[in-house]
Amino acid sequence: MFEPQKYIDRRRRVLEKIAKRAPIDDKVIEAMKRVPRQMFIDPLLADRAYEDKPLPIAAGQTISQIYTVAMQTNLLKLEEGDSVLEIGTGSGYQTAILCELGYQVYSIERYEELYNIARQNLEKLEYNALLVYGDGFEGLPQYAPFDGILITCGAPEIPQELIKQLTINGKMVAPIGRGLQEMMVIQKISEQETKIRKEGTYRFVPMISGKVDFK
Repeated sequence: MFEPQKYIDRRRRVLEKIAKRAPIDDKVIEAMKRVPRQMFIDPLLADRAYEDKPLPIAAGQTISQIYTVAMQTNLLKLEEGDSVLEIGTGSGYQTAILCELGYQVYSIERYEELYNIARQNLEKLEYNALLVYGDGFEGLPQYAPFDGILITCGAPEIPQELIKQLTINGKMVAPIGRGLQEMMVIQKISEQETKIRKEGTYRFVPMISGKVDFK
């Protein structure tokens, strides 16, 4: 894919600033340098793609701030070949980064319009992920267990059904709470026990059950 140099330069600059701001693993930064964020937003907003802030996408949703994507991805701490379930595909930007890291990626989106947009975006850029139009609260038990689960929307409480779909020692990275969320890393120690680490407050669009048809 041909990409104008201006986008490559802007992407490099913003990611180098993020790398200086927080202890993000080099492999996460390098993976993000390879993903053209402007391809996951409305073309009319392309020149804003490397502003480090959320931007609107279809279905009244947003693409997350670049720093937030880097931080959440870094908290997963997975290895190449590990399986990860993403809740909230959106337009596919975070999905593409997980693919760049060499993970086996599964992703659920509740908005049919976004599911279709993400599928087109990822196919165009030749990223291979299994996308599902469905309810994120249900997860994908048919493909479980997962080494990691990444939730890109604010869950009101820890989704216990998703915890069941983690491997032992697997981790869920999720913003938990109503309104303002606490970013949590929830590690599954056994079938009955988890260990929780908190990583600061954020504000995400809410995680909602059910599916929304595109009309």
